[in-house]
Amino acid sequence: MRTSLLAALAAVMVVTGCATVRESRLNPFNWFGRSERTAAVPAAVVRDGGRIPVAQVTELFVEPATGGAIIRAKGVPPTQGWYAAELVRDTEAPEGELVFRFVLKQPREAVQGTPHSREVTVATFVTTERLEAVRTITVTGSENARSTRRR
Repeated sequence: MRTSLLAALAAVMVVTGCATVRESRLNPFNWFGRSERTAAVPAAVVRDGGRIPVAQVTELFVEPATGGAIIRAKGVPPTQGWYAAELVRDTEAPEGELVFRFVLKQPREAVQGTPHSREVTVATFVTTERLEAVRTITVTGSENARSTRRR
């Protein structure tokens, strides 16, 4: 009877500790909040191996992964068929920020299509060590940018 009471008390104490872990900064799900639309970064169109920035960045997510996080962005180019998409890290970003350019290659033939049919998704992995000093992650396109801040 005494051991079962002690075991039950220990289990209750362990479970009550879960609430603080859920809300702590140690929990990877709390690292970054929802993304928000920001103004396009005023810069010249930078060609990266024949690739140009996507027209609009519509979504940005930072998803926890083993050893770091996956930064996933969705963009909408002006026509269908764009390919070779990549998030290219901007090495001139301010301290505490990670800035990526969402670039892709233009197709030879352009078909308009609906915005949903033109969506392109791209992702990149960032290590935990790199994320430790980061407060803001931004993905830029030619018309807009999206950013998320650490909670």
